[in-house]
Amino acid sequence: MKRKTVPAIIAVSVITLAACSTSSDANNSGLLNTKADSVSFESGSSPQNNSSGSVSVTMIEGIDTDDMFSERDLDQSPDLSDATYITVENGQDFIIDHEGIYVLSGNATDATVIVDAGDEDKVQLVLDDLIITNSDSPAIYVKNSDKVFVTTDSGESTLKVLGDFSSDEDTGLDAVIFSKDDLVLNGTGTLNIISSDNGVSCKDTLKFTGGTVNIDCEGSALESNDAIEIADGTINITGCNEGLHADDNDDDTKGYIYIGGGNITINAADDAVHAITNIVIDDAEINIKAAEGIEATVIQINGGNITIDASDDGINAARKSSSYSPLFELNGGYVKITMGQGDTDGVDSNGDIIINGGTIDITGQSTFDYDGTAKFGGGTIIENGKETNNITGQSFGAQGGMGGQGRMGENGPMNGQRGPAEFDQDMPGDFDPDNMPEVFDQEQSGFERPDNTQRPDGMERPGGMGRPGEN
Repeated sequence: MKRKTVPAIIAVSVITLAACSTSSDANNSGLLNTKADSVSFESGSSPQNNSSGSVSVTMIEGIDTDDMFSERDLDQSPDLSDATYITVENGQDFIIDHEGIYVLSGNATDATVIVDAGDEDKVQLVLDDLIITNSDSPAIYVKNSDKVFVTTDSGESTLKVLGDFSSDEDTGLDAVIFSKDDLVLNGTGTLNIISSDNGVSCKDTLKFTGGTVNIDCEGSALESNDAIEIADGTINITGCNEGLHADDNDDDTKGYIYIGGGNITINAADDAVHAITNIVIDDAEINIKAAEGIEATVIQINGGNITIDASDDGINAARKSSSYSPLFELNGGYVKITMGQGDTDGVDSNGDIIINGGTIDITGQSTFDYDGTAKFGGGTIIENGKETNNITGQSFGAQGGMGGQGRMGENGPMNGQRGPAEFDQDMPGDFDPDNMPEVFDQEQSGFERPDNTQRPDGMERPGGMGRPGEN
């Protein structure tokens, strides 16, 4: 094995490093195929509220899993025969300016590994029991590159930033790993990230395909402008304001999240999984405790096991992007939602709800709330312990207190349709039409977020994003 060791240096330059280039990073076409195949039910043109019958799965625009992950993205153990070895040292920045594979080890304070390579260069950083503790700058800063891989070996590495982050000219460096370009987290080991702000921040597409990452932060654990794409691995998020966050402040057509596998646990003060455009979940074990569980304009769940404990909405298809119509769609998998008291909804859609398959089990005062239409084509719905074949609206926008299906004045008693007298069929368990709850008053309801889940003072969410990742 050729072993090149670089101790305390300012710049690392490697002239010929073709071993980690094009062929190994070719697209892994066909690895994951989205279950969204066709559209036959569109917002505004669907059948009457709460109608039953078969309905095709909606194709989610802009998410193509065939070309999402390359072979190199999914390779958890890179060939280190031509790697360059770097030992970090206190107070020393290490600048990598060429394509290659670099093995980082050592224990240092106030040290930053900076990638400032060419526009076509792919750089792989292999963390070998690396420990970096900084006061105000990222442990890893990707300033320029085509793509950077941060790969854990079989050991455990820890990266910390404990103070207020500084800036690089006009760029606010607000994360322990901060990247201006495409970033991939993978490997076979464990990475611990502790941050006074964000854990990992990527201004392009962020991918996670293997290994274990544990994040404890004050801001967002994993955030990206364009997209977050997860193929596998284990993600544990504790004490952060938000878990996964995809958002571009300048473009509300960007900002999606795709989850195709893995084990994800999120304990967050605000949103656990938040995207401006679309969230698609094909498979994963996901456990969430947060103010709000999953929020985007379009949310499609095709598989996996998802447990949500929320003090606000469990799933919220909101009008975040002007390019999409709000939609929640369940085609497969198991979703269990437990709601807090007060003005909360298990599933809240500012547009439509479609349930084609899978199981959704909701415990709470308001199980479904939608402003558009509801379509039940199959699967299992459980509301407060009682199985039903109705998507039961709990507000004026759907089947609820004004009677019948539809909005107030459309198919309710004001238009001569049957009202609350017919509510004994397929309603949530313990529903009593003679004992309706009073109008919610937040100040008197006792509603509050879970312990330690208040949003930090002055912290606001960013705004929009979303394109497919490059390879």
